[in-house]
Amino acid sequence: MAERDALAKVSEFRAELYACFTSRADALFDLCDALLCTDGPVRTLVDLALAPEHRRGHGALYSGINQGRIDVARLRRALAGVPLPRASDGRLVLAVDVSPWLRPDADTCSDRSFCHTFGRGLGKHQMVPGWPYSIVAALETGRTSWTALLDAIRMEPGADLAAVTADQVRDVVERLVEAGQWHPGTPNILVVLDAGYDAPRIAHILSDLPVDVLDRLRSDRVMRKPVLVPWICPPQGGRPPKHGGEFVFGRPETWGEVTAVTVTSTDRYGTATAQAWDRLHPRLTRRAAWLDHEGPLPIIEGTVIRLSVEKLPSGGVNRPVWLWWSGTGARSEDVDRCWQSFLRRFDVEHTFRLLKQTLGWTKPKLRDSRSADRWTWLVLAAHAQLRLARPLARDLRRPWERPAEPNRLTPARVRRGFRNLRAKTGTPAGAPKPSRPGPGRPLGSKNRHHAIRHGVGRILATGEAYSPPAHHEVGTKPRRVTPVAS
Repeated sequence: MAERDALAKVSEFRAELYACFTSRADALFDLCDALLCTDGPVRTLVDLALAPEHRRGHGALYSGINQGRIDVARLRRALAGVPLPRASDGRLVLAVDVSPWLRPDADTCSDRSFCHTFGRGLGKHQMVPGWPYSIVAALETGRTSWTALLDAIRMEPGADLAAVTADQVRDVVERLVEAGQWHPGTPNILVVLDAGYDAPRIAHILSDLPVDVLDRLRSDRVMRKPVLVPWICPPQGGRPPKHGGEFVFGRPETWGEVTAVTVTSTDRYGTATAQAWDRLHPRLTRRAAWLDHEGPLPIIEGTVIRLSVEKLPSGGVNRPVWLWWSGTGARSEDVDRCWQSFLRRFDVEHTFRLLKQTLGWTKPKLRDSRSADRWTWLVLAAHAQLRLARPLARDLRRPWERPAEPNRLTPARVRRGFRNLRAKTGTPAGAPKPSRPGPGRPLGSKNRHHAIRHGVGRILATGEAYSPPAHHEVGTKPRRVTPVAS
């Protein structure tokens, strides 16, 4: 019975996915099936045309990517309507992170931005041109490589990361509420972020939604304590202060009394100790994102959590981790839920590795950014089908691989048996019609339509687009003339 229900969910999602393709639907759906059923990792996009599930030629493949149309709003609603993983208390835990599609040598690609990439070693981080995508995924409990992808947005050059993330999370939460994934009276949705996000600002923007924000902070931050009540006016008079004393992360003498402390014994990290301080807030100033804020600057209070462990699995230096939770009045169970949910945030890194190394998300050398968006949504739809087919998969392991339990298969192992599952679900795509190839370009003719070259998007502090000086253009440098001897 459970297997029949799981098969019905896969078939229903595949039918809804086909309905989301408004142009070149058959070519796009065959391409998605080829992505799911091909053996091994995807090396190039054109290799998918050789899969038996792709019943069309390579021309139809590129035609679907470049000229197809996808109803993204409907596909987003379909992703929000499938069963989603939940925490032990029944709440949804969402992770938001940015993953780049690097295109450093693609001068003819538009809408490229400088993407931050991590290097091996100290000081090896680089800014490489590419397309950064902000991805939202629902996390599971426990150690796993599975996540439920819900949304992906390509960030424009010069986009405000906090504003884009807040708008994206708002849209995702509204779709989840519309799909019945959250009801009044149930725990708030927890949004987990990593360092680099302005969590207090995001929490302030999303204050009207049933959302709690959890973020990692730098170890050199300084927060402010609440003003003591009752406040005693000094003899010289003056208005009451807005901020209390400083809470310096690097100075334990400024921390004060701890609100809650938890000690947990773990297998990988030894003893994990979490300390929490309630009602701490950053001191905002009228600059950067708060420059045009109307009225007095808000006081965004939250809970600061300091997590320290006994050891690391890698044997590295176990420095403490500082977290900021937008909720107040934290109890011991709230503190444990926060730091355990933050550890589960790193499961999305396994999903990124699967998308790039196995499903070949960043392998195609596409020129148009809109084509890259279509391919991205095809990859997300393929990953959703793998997750729905998880209860139906059989372990088709290699001779050198260890056996795995049916409910512990990785996404790559589930993908190996999707070809057998496709025979049961069928395909809504129509059969290809016989045709002949076009004449193509006449022999010996030259290409008269040269591709336009685009620079990497740079935005100045004033919000204007950066343009290189005139003397930086080719052919504008004055030549050095050697004086003629008289």
